[in-house]
Amino acid sequence: MRVKGGTVTHRRHKKVLEQAKGYYGRRKNTFKVARQAVDKANQYATRDRHNKKRNFRSLWIQRINAAVRAHDESLTYSKFINGLGLAGIEVDRKVLADLAVNEPEAFNGIVDKARAALA
Repeated sequence: MRVKGGTVTHRRHKKVLEQAKGYYGRRKNTFKVARQAVDKANQYATRDRHNKKRNFRSLWIQRINAAVRAHDESLTYSKFINGLGLAGIEVDRKVLADLAVNEPEAFNGIVDKARAALA
């Protein structure tokens, strides 16, 4: 007696069609088209998870640069990061940006230490 794969195929199709829920036109209810749309969506999702890290690092750098220049116009982001290294302060950009936005006094103290290390 032969084995029919209907239940397995149905389950596989249903899984893809559930992922395609909310798509426009045949992309939501035709398996062949839905599979292509879901595969492409997963490619975008994977790519953009990596790009998200890049975008946030860029945002943190912009915030740090703005806060450093607001505190001292002659000091740039690049010099500030160099000063942190010379002062032996190991704080990542995410934390520095958060301090710059939420606790400016603490951030200004770090900027002063970095400037002192440069001099």
